[in-house]
Amino acid sequence: MSNYFGQVYLLGVGPGNQCYLTLQAQQILSRAEVLIIDALIDPDLINLAPSDSLKIQVGKRGGQPSTPQAKINQLLVYYCHQGKRVVRLKSGDPLIFGRSSEEIQALIDANCHFTVIPGLSSALAAPTLAHIPLTHKLLSQCFVVLTAHQPETLDWKAIARIDTIVMLMATLTLPTIIDYLLKKGRSPQTPIAIIKKAGHSDQESWEGTLTDILEKTKNVTLSPSVIIIGEVVKLSKNMSNLPLNNKTILVTRAADQSSKFSELLLEKGAKVVEMPALEITAPSSWEKLDQAIEKIAEFNWLILTSANGVEYFFERIKELGKDIRILGNIKIAVVGKKTAATLEKYHLKPDFIPPNFVADSLIQHFPDNLANLKILFPRVESGGRDVLVKELTQTGAKIVEVPAYQSGCPQKLDPQILEQFQKNKLDIVTFASSKTVQNFVTLMTSSGEINLENLLKNVKIASIGPQTSQTCQELLGRVDIEAEEYTLEGLTTAIIKA
Repeated sequence: MSNYFGQVYLLGVGPGNQCYLTLQAQQILSRAEVLIIDALIDPDLINLAPSDSLKIQVGKRGGQPSTPQAKINQLLVYYCHQGKRVVRLKSGDPLIFGRSSEEIQALIDANCHFTVIPGLSSALAAPTLAHIPLTHKLLSQCFVVLTAHQPETLDWKAIARIDTIVMLMATLTLPTIIDYLLKKGRSPQTPIAIIKKAGHSDQESWEGTLTDILEKTKNVTLSPSVIIIGEVVKLSKNMSNLPLNNKTILVTRAADQSSKFSELLLEKGAKVVEMPALEITAPSSWEKLDQAIEKIAEFNWLILTSANGVEYFFERIKELGKDIRILGNIKIAVVGKKTAATLEKYHLKPDFIPPNFVADSLIQHFPDNLANLKILFPRVESGGRDVLVKELTQTGAKIVEVPAYQSGCPQKLDPQILEQFQKNKLDIVTFASSKTVQNFVTLMTSSGEINLENLLKNVKIASIGPQTSQTCQELLGRVDIEAEEYTLEGLTTAIIKA
């Protein structure tokens, strides 16, 4: 009997992070009850699903323990018959080398309702992300996409005559593939490009010819990669003129927070590697903040100096069953464009933003006489600068500090970040706060065996402003780039100028 309640979505998520996810796919993910997850799915995509959804990993990777296809089929049918909204997450497009036909047949046989949601295949996206056009008026009037994990089954005589060849699942058999192509008449000087982890923050690429590519990638783990063979590979150097092309920039950021800064750098052509260097959590106690919110009418001003402070403050108002109308008679001062933009998400505009977007200029330019003003300052629980509080107190203002959030250091360093330094893959490391500098040093030196000075020898250090630069000087010994305007946009501009 047909099941009218459950539904299975065979959903293509594209090649990498959520930038390449379709709007339809986002909507479906946001309502998922069960996720059946393929290999190579970016964890940030999984986080788009409801936190209480059931998540089952069934990825298949060559040479590693894998979930049998029959077991995957059973899971899809079982949860569909339970009346669940089941989302089968597949890299790229589900109907391009995704073995979806087997799953579709199992769903048909079990009378399960299903829908196939297209995704962007890495066969098309990887060349574009590497600035390689698959077609060109003179160099490539056709291309072929093939899976090459069993090269002996393919017609290499026909394939060798095609202008551009795109191969998936071919890294282990690349020597055999090159041998076939050379024997079937392809020139030894034919260009070849290998793009690893296309669409991910740690995307890498190598270029060469059929003659030298194996030597260039010797002792390198290439999987998962897309391989492009053809004259169009030579065009990659002319396909973009963005100012940060060929620059790899490390962005230190808060864990579990998307980075606007990364987006700014990506727009300018940079390759971005993100390093979680802060963990933002609730304070050890809400008591003081709750008391302040209950007496909010007693305050003249509210000062907010970070986006985290804004979000935790307003979420706490909501948790207490109140809304922003309780702020009707209080003025709001914020430090920084990002803080102001976060405040606007709650449909509020600040009454005052100090020039240069730094706290140090807040008192000098404050619009009211500070004497006898009562000011509420929700802030980080520990580790923040105390200069602002001291200077406000000296003016005669009564400032009430309350912990609104806690900023800590992640427990461990991602080994891939260390590898990027050790292999000289990074051009610039950026810091948007003193705390990220401090935590960066803690994480990088936690093993006790790392010489940080040597690791940073060929890497430029970029800072968002004077206070962060001072911490860089103290802990890292130098600063190479400092923003003139102390914002993420200003730091991006400074990096481009440098």
